[in-house]
Amino acid sequence: MTKPLIGLKIVEMAGLGPAPFACYLLAGLGAHVTRIEGKGRAPLFLPLDPQTNCDLLYRRIVQLDLKSADEHAEAVSLIREADVLIEGFRPGVMERLGLGPDSMMEANPRLIYARMTGFGQDGPMSAMAGHDLNYIALSGVLSMIGRKGEAPVPPLNLVGDYGGGTMVLIMGVLAALFARGQTGQGQVLDTAMVEGSAMLASPIFSFMASGVWDGDKRGENLLDTGCPFYDTYRTSDARYVAIAPLEPQFFAELVDRLGLDAAWKERQYDRKGWPELRALIAEVFLTRPRDEWAAHFDGTDACVSPVLTPQEAANHPHNISRQSFDTVSGHIMPGIAPKFSSN
Repeated sequence: MTKPLIGLKIVEMAGLGPAPFACYLLAGLGAHVTRIEGKGRAPLFLPLDPQTNCDLLYRRIVQLDLKSADEHAEAVSLIREADVLIEGFRPGVMERLGLGPDSMMEANPRLIYARMTGFGQDGPMSAMAGHDLNYIALSGVLSMIGRKGEAPVPPLNLVGDYGGGTMVLIMGVLAALFARGQTGQGQVLDTAMVEGSAMLASPIFSFMASGVWDGDKRGENLLDTGCPFYDTYRTSDARYVAIAPLEPQFFAELVDRLGLDAAWKERQYDRKGWPELRALIAEVFLTRPRDEWAAHFDGTDACVSPVLTPQEAANHPHNISRQSFDTVSGHIMPGIAPKFSSN
């Protein structure tokens, strides 16, 4: 496959979290990424290949002392030749380094200057420290994740850092590149994880607006474990299956294959019956180990899947058939998605 971003030049300012992950994904699609790191520091990710001075995430590493006039000039030269600069510092840091958007875009008017922060470049909280959990707490998303009567559950750092951060940043970069193709001009992107994570929850906000979701009640709605046919269940070997037959025809197949009373097919969305239905489903799944259930539901539309560990996922026949995972220096890593038809 000819990677679609070959020829795109990106400068990444070394950091952690969503900005470097964006660069990793863009590099996997063919972009040439140069990561500027502080001089003498150990690489923040995988080790360097001594022959290419690239890390195992495809990026060329350049270590510079930005307090040195010559090495600062080298950084400016790299940015002047780049299509995109990606940085994830607090507001004002790049300006203090003499690499802020005003001066860099004067040197390179076609530059897409992509800024990644938690709270945004302005506003009363913009200078505060934070992490994924803080950002999704402020966006309203964290309050919706968890079971009834229990504390909100941190969804790893996937929603703020990587969903509301990385993916929104990449969307902005690609949109700005398209706009540059029309105007010839670059622009500055202000990506905030609070706003990005809130945007991910737009469908839930729509459900609230239509009255089918109660935002004040965690664990009592359709997709938040309140519903017995959208949840996980323990199996006899202390592992789990996930079920999600939301549509009536899929739920009917689940009822049949679990051997439940067919009358449940007409009561799927009767909330009064949900506690009893949950208990029945839980009781049945406890009678067999996870992989027997996976085989039992394989090829059906009952929307039942085994809950796999990362290692198991990499070795699952479906994922192997699609080459969904790669091995990088002996380590399992998810492959780049999506897949492109162009060769």
